[in-house]
Amino acid sequence: MQRICVIGGSRYFGKLLVQRLRAAGHQVTVINRGSTAPPPGVEHLVVDRDDEAALIAALGPAAFDVVIDQVCYTPVQAAIAARAFGGRTRRYVMTSTLEVYDPATAALPAVPPGTPVPEDTVDPAAWLVRTDLPWHDAAYLEAHYAEGKRQAEAVLARQHGFGFAAVRSAHVLGGGAAEFTGRLAHYVERITQGREIAVHADALPTVFIQYEELADLLAWAATATDFTGAVNACSDGPLDARELSGAIGALVGREPVFRTCGPYGPYGMSGNGAEGSEREPVSPFSFDRHYAMSNARAKHLGFAFSHTADWLPGAVAEALAAASAASAASAAPVTPAV
Repeated sequence: MQRICVIGGSRYFGKLLVQRLRAAGHQVTVINRGSTAPPPGVEHLVVDRDDEAALIAALGPAAFDVVIDQVCYTPVQAAIAARAFGGRTRRYVMTSTLEVYDPATAALPAVPPGTPVPEDTVDPAAWLVRTDLPWHDAAYLEAHYAEGKRQAEAVLARQHGFGFAAVRSAHVLGGGAAEFTGRLAHYVERITQGREIAVHADALPTVFIQYEELADLLAWAATATDFTGAVNACSDGPLDARELSGAIGALVGREPVFRTCGPYGPYGMSGNGAEGSEREPVSPFSFDRHYAMSNARAKHLGFAFSHTADWLPGAVAEALAAASAASAASAAPVTPAV
């Protein structure tokens, strides 16, 4: 049994992670702001992680074998965590993202298209940290999500009070209604309704992982291995937007209808970045730049990945069921209050 603290862990694969850690017999503490209670048998500390004094007070004398940070988005948050948990844990695992490799968001070493991107493409130990930037501003953070994650990794990697590991997750799919991004639902809805899917002319492959597999990998990273540094978390079998649409179309019995868009940079902005250039939305998972990850390091360390073909049919079925349930709920008659 290990003492494990999960920061966040109130929804989607984080919620599943907490359940699996508890089922495996670990002593689990969840830290969040109290919007969602953890399952029975899990200690719950209600505190805002951004409030350093309150966080330290809530922790009291607590110590942990491992901390799993599900909701660290900025170097400021990482610095608070490093101070609060330094000396309290031997290991700190942060959930990061494949977006750290997006060449549209930073000057990164070039990786030829078709070559899976390895972890050392982004070295947090050498990354510049700027805590003076407006990370508290929601709009700024949304526009600089990848950079926030890179700098958060950098802060924690330089903390000498614990061993640090970053799990850089691919696009997470599955879970039906629990999948709060709506990205898979975007494809399923348009394909089943015969609506257009906007894709780049030369859409490049990206990588995916099923939400249960990611929960398993995070549990593995926390309890079954002592590696440090980053590992990429993605199923085998990258797909571009057209291939993903085709796979979904085959499952639902409809041919996808595509609309080709021009070259775009980050956030759907026209690739030339010219002032006044028009925005045209492109479907999620359609990219005109290469940063599909390699999962070779995690495999070498002992984690066995599935193939996207193994779980995509189930994820599509869950999305269809969730859409059907939502439609039925919206069509249900409303009983007037008496």
